[in-house]
Amino acid sequence: MTEPDKVREVEMQELESVAVGIAKEAGVLLKPHFGKIEVVRQKSPSGPDVVTDLDVKAENLIAKRLSTETPLIGFVGEESGNSNKKDKFWLVDPIDGTAHYIRGIPVCTTMIALIDKGEVVLSVINNFVTGEVFSASKNQGAKLNGKPIRVSDRSLSESYISIESRLDDEETVKKYLELKKVTTIFHTISCGYEYGLIASGKLEGRICINPYGDDYDYAPGGVLVKEAGGVVANIGFNSYNYKNHDFIATNPIIYKELTQGQKSILPVSPKLTL
Repeated sequence: MTEPDKVREVEMQELESVAVGIAKEAGVLLKPHFGKIEVVRQKSPSGPDVVTDLDVKAENLIAKRLSTETPLIGFVGEESGNSNKKDKFWLVDPIDGTAHYIRGIPVCTTMIALIDKGEVVLSVINNFVTGEVFSASKNQGAKLNGKPIRVSDRSLSESYISIESRLDDEETVKKYLELKKVTTIFHTISCGYEYGLIASGKLEGRICINPYGDDYDYAPGGVLVKEAGGVVANIGFNSYNYKNHDFIATNPIIYKELTQGQKSILPVSPKLTL
């Protein structure tokens, strides 16, 4: 390892430690109100998303602390939008699964990702209810509460996979029905927590086809699953861009089964490039 590489490695370790600490601080704010929220607002008259004052308070806390600790890095949050975006910026979802948070269902998380020149290089996903903190940074592995984790080695027939899709066109419904024949699938419950479950081998995968979320819902999961030994790729491609929300996140065995061979359900086209 060259000296510049060593410096970058130390820098990433320090940034990961900072992000973990701040995600935990947000959890201290959020956990006492879990399942006790009474005032809820719709984000838009036509959409299903809801927001609470705690979403905003948690994001403000995270933004302030990140600005203090990493003043040269920009910030983009779900609630505040593009307040200080640069080539290198933090992307934050203060409560992934606000509806679960309101109802007292313990699958909600705080997610923080670091984007550097279009690539997700660091991720922290904190389930502040259960105390599970998943973290990863590029080329340094994935961790749960500081201990290394890895994706499972189960095959497609043994797997448990979540799917997030609007199921609003014939081709997507066809893929969904094909998947049901070869594995156990369920409709997504929580982006962030599912990434942690995949990275720690408790869940085999996540498939998104025309899903409902935005960049902050999906970006943190990519580097976490990859660093846990998994594969994350956009559907039809052999690479991953977090701004393309159609993707597969799974272990290498299942990825190969889903994308290669005559019976593949989500084949990769060599002609497609991102």
